[in-house]
Amino acid sequence: MIDETPICSAKGCRTAAVWVLAWNNPKLHTPERRKTWLACEEHREHLSQFLGVRGFLKDVVAFEEWEAPEGA
Repeated sequence: MIDETPICSAKGCRTAAVWVLAWNNPKLHTPERRKTWLACEEHREHLSQFLGVRGFLKDVVAFEEWEAPEGA
């Protein structure tokens, strides 16, 4: 088993992620479906705003507290 550090989803960023941004696109996903982006401290706000202005952002949770929904 490979122990990989989760990396921020921001383009070009290689920093360890500390946040999980849970989102869904209502045109593509059922209401309960959650996709995730990971974010470092520096990119949390930018990624949250990107998803938020589109109405996609559902939740922002500290990585160590994130629990994937059942069946994900």
